[in-house]
Amino acid sequence: MGNKSSPFDAVFESSGLDPMEAAQRSMRSDLPKRFWSEVSLKRDGVSLQVLLDGRPARTPARNLLATCHEALAQELKAEWEAVEDRLDPSTLPMTRLINVAIDRAEEQRDALLDEVVSYANSDLVCYRASLPNGLAERQRTVWDPYLDRLKTHHGIALLLAESVMHVEQEPEMLAALRVLADKRALDAETLTALNMATTLTGSAVLALALTEPGEDGGRAKAIWQAAHVDEDWNRQQWGEDREAAGLRALRWRDFEAAARVLSVTRA
Repeated sequence: MGNKSSPFDAVFESSGLDPMEAAQRSMRSDLPKRFWSEVSLKRDGVSLQVLLDGRPARTPARNLLATCHEALAQELKAEWEAVEDRLDPSTLPMTRLINVAIDRAEEQRDALLDEVVSYANSDLVCYRASLPNGLAERQRTVWDPYLDRLKTHHGIALLLAESVMHVEQEPEMLAALRVLADKRALDAETLTALNMATTLTGSAVLALALTEPGEDGGRAKAIWQAAHVDEDWNRQQWGEDREAAGLRALRWRDFEAAARVLSVTRA
């Protein structure tokens, strides 16, 4: 393809990890039509490349769209096979994640890890309501097990705060959390998924819980719900905001893709 424009540019250029931007792009009337008939995979050494009518699919930086994980390759293939009339970015969350992993993650590894730690310094699960009692109890019930596991298994004890009063976490705890994140980010795909899960939940604690050993058993859904304790409480009290619900559904697609990557690489 060289440096020539391609149908991929209209969808993936500067799309990054932002689900809002992906949603905005999906509403464009000039999105390219599906231009391929068959999707296949081609093994090249340890990697599996995605082919569209026998030609390699490429990332925005013109790298080959490929992964060394068979399960993820199959999911990429399924995403492209499921495209109907228009090439809509919101329907390709795994592709967008792998694009970022290939084009940016390795050269930006330190920055992505630093971003995870920055969330830990003001982590969602560390900020608690004092009232109403029902919400405060719900936060304790849902969030405390994640913090307890982090402390018990990894020696990382984070400080709690009430309301919006900021509490600076101890530097040694943040350093230990960065070491853990670095250890769990096995490759560019895992690092990208961990960063994405952190930004989507607002919690490094919840994102790292996706990397813990063991069977999934609905882990991703439970963590996603944990990230929305406050939102769900307000919805129960005041009713659902349709626009917010729509955005949450789009963000779930991206979170589900990140959780899937972490599940595959964990296994």
